Order: sequence, then structure tokens, then C-alpha cells
Amino acid sequence: MTDDARPTDPGPENGPGPGPDEPSTEGTPRARPARRAPQRKQMLLRLDPAIHDALARWANDEFRSANAQIEYLLRKALADAGRLPKTAGPLPRRGRPPKD
Repeated sequence: MTDDARPTDPGPENGPGPGPDEPSTEGTPRARPARRAPQRKQMLLRLDPAIHDALARWANDEFRSANAQIEYLLRKALADAGRLPKTAGPLPRRGRPPKD
């Protein structure tokens, strides 16, 4: 392997930085990045088609997605059974996420 064929080291001198039309940020304090919500767990759920259709209709009646309706119902069931963890965050806001 020759020197020309080796990938370059993505060190700070070769890393992402301002492009040719962007002003340099050297010597300026970095802005603190916005806090992100913790990553939400993903899971596969298999449902009877009739159950899914009923759930989708109910979610539509309440202006929710089927996924949001499932989470709402699970939280309600956990709370009613006294099993909702105190560390569970609130339900995400309804509607589109805010622009960054």
C-alpha cells in the first residue's frame, strides 16, 4: 500500500470546519448545543389486524398517531395499576416538533 492510497487521519486539522464561504470560528467561544431529549426505545409490536384497525380509528378520533395512542394507553394502564415509574418522562408534546 502506498502513501497515496492510505486514508487520511481525520484529526482536528482535517476534521469538519467552516467551509470556504463560512466565517472562521477560531478564538470565539463555542455555543452550547441544545439539550436533546433522551433517546426513546423502539420495539416491534405484532397486532391482530382487527385490533390495529380499531386502534387506528380511535387514534384518528383523538388526533393521535397509532404509536402515540399505544403509548397513551400503556401509560394510562400503568398509572391505573400503580406501576407507572416515577422516572417516566411526560408524554411528548402533540404536533410537529419545534424548529431548531
